[in-house]
Amino acid sequence: MVDMSELFVLTAAQQVAAHLRKELARGMWTGLMPGSDRLAAELGVGRDTAEAALRELEREGWLINQGRRRGRRIMLPKNHAPPGLRVGILFYEKGTETNDLFIRFQNKLNAAGHTVVHAPKNLTDIRGNTRRLARMIKETHADAWVVIAGSVGVLKYFEQRQVPVFALFGFMDQLGIAGIGLNLVPSVVAATRRLVALGHRRIVVLSKTTTLSHPGIIGAAFLAEMAAHGIEVGPYNVPGWEGGYDGFYRCLESLFSHTPPTAIFIFSAAEYFATAQFLLHRGLRVPQDVSLVCCYMAQYFKRYQPSISHVHWNDQLVVNRIARWVKNVSQGKEDTRQSWIKVELIEGGTIGPVV
Repeated sequence: MVDMSELFVLTAAQQVAAHLRKELARGMWTGLMPGSDRLAAELGVGRDTAEAALRELEREGWLINQGRRRGRRIMLPKNHAPPGLRVGILFYEKGTETNDLFIRFQNKLNAAGHTVVHAPKNLTDIRGNTRRLARMIKETHADAWVVIAGSVGVLKYFEQRQVPVFALFGFMDQLGIAGIGLNLVPSVVAATRRLVALGHRRIVVLSKTTTLSHPGIIGAAFLAEMAAHGIEVGPYNVPGWEGGYDGFYRCLESLFSHTPPTAIFIFSAAEYFATAQFLLHRGLRVPQDVSLVCCYMAQYFKRYQPSISHVHWNDQLVVNRIARWVKNVSQGKEDTRQSWIKVELIEGGTIGPVV
């Protein structure tokens, strides 16, 4: 005969708390816990029931109340082994999936027990459209995201929806999200100074996001250095462009249609070789006719003849930082630290005097 006095009937709030506890343990949510309104709608219970369940998890130490309108932070028990996360990678454009650095950090995440998934579209494909971005995020089912070279609008979208996001080389400095980038300013200033000393006046920073109205930190430092040497600057020096490589080539055509530049800063290996090919088809030589500086790094740059003028940094710092951030997110720890890597200018054979 069953002793009915030993039976314990769970309240609705306790049942919801048990369900949430199980979902937290398997990594359903990371970072911040959804609010009671959202949980009530998803679970088909009343808001008061959902709120009571959340308070129960607070008392047990699974959640930390951060105050009104700030959300509850997830804090799994110390003896809990966090499950691996599904980490979504949002690339800037097609073809960058094969980049050695990107492959290395993905391999490290896989080795740590996480699952890496690639977004079906890249940033160039969606063109900053937040509706397409939202649909893509929903379809990918990732717990956290690494966004490569994200714009302010794209990164802000993740931040506002409290989706764990790590900005790799993106415009993150005005946002409360984690990320790592390059401190290119000293190298760009040093290269500008060197080019001016070699007689260059028509120097262009060829970056999609750098324009006269929105120069960014790098563009502002470049323009200030040019002005310090008494060189008049304007949209010609920081033209920017829209679209993918079609827009890139249109920008090059425009630059060389009237008064061609004598020196160009470029910000990716792919864009460097696209520029070199463009110049070759026009019969222009590097550096005799145009000097080129690539504000990116690749091990093979030194092996070219002439060697490519570029910047150098310790890229293992990127791999380690992303792996540490994903680990923190998987453990429910808040991590919004931003790091900036020092870079060194390597003056190769693609910088020369104005002939």
